[in-house]
Amino acid sequence: MKVLLVDDDPALLEVLGAYLEGAGFEVLVAEDGEKALELFPTADLVILDLMLPKVGGLEVARILRRERPELPLLILTAKGEEEDRVLGLELGADDYVVKPFSPKEVVARVKALLRRAGLKEELVYGPLRILPKARQAYLEGRPLSLSRLEFDLLLTLAQHPGMVFSRERLLEKVWGPDFPGVDRVVDVHIASLRKKLGDDPENPRFLETVRGVGYRFKDLDAPLP
Repeated sequence: MKVLLVDDDPALLEVLGAYLEGAGFEVLVAEDGEKALELFPTADLVILDLMLPKVGGLEVARILRRERPELPLLILTAKGEEEDRVLGLELGADDYVVKPFSPKEVVARVKALLRRAGLKEELVYGPLRILPKARQAYLEGRPLSLSRLEFDLLLTLAQHPGMVFSRERLLEKVWGPDFPGVDRVVDVHIASLRKKLGDDPENPRFLETVRGVGYRFKDLDAPLP
């Protein structure tokens, strides 16, 4: 799991980052709001300070909630007044911690938020089994040899069965907002992923093409037409 830690205090980033890594998380670090907006598409949870240079924490929170409403958000700030806590929660924060704090407490809250967010230990769709933490997928019990991008692409789609993702959205979520490539790179990776899944594009078990829009992971629980 990737935790994005956003604060302009290098000492805090170092200490809290070490505690999060010790708890098994991959830590992404941003010292200002601008960098946070670059990194958040790949994060599973965001710890956000409100007092940030370049782009303020409140504006970052607004954008996070608009772009990824499901993303767990923990606000971490020196502001302890009730009105600031209320404002942060109104902007969609899932929890609020006031400095100074115990790093162990923050780690505990992160784990609780992820549990509440319903992030699963594994995803199972018929013969396909995906282990997000281990970054491994199995088809009919056999491990699939997937590249990092192929796995991230599969996981992104499989976490939202039935939801259509445009190529632009997949580029942003899997490759990152600064990737200089074109939409065609998504098609190439989908084709490779389908081959490894043994998926027939004309009669797919897993990955469906929505013509003129993008791709979706087939909702195996949906009623037949």
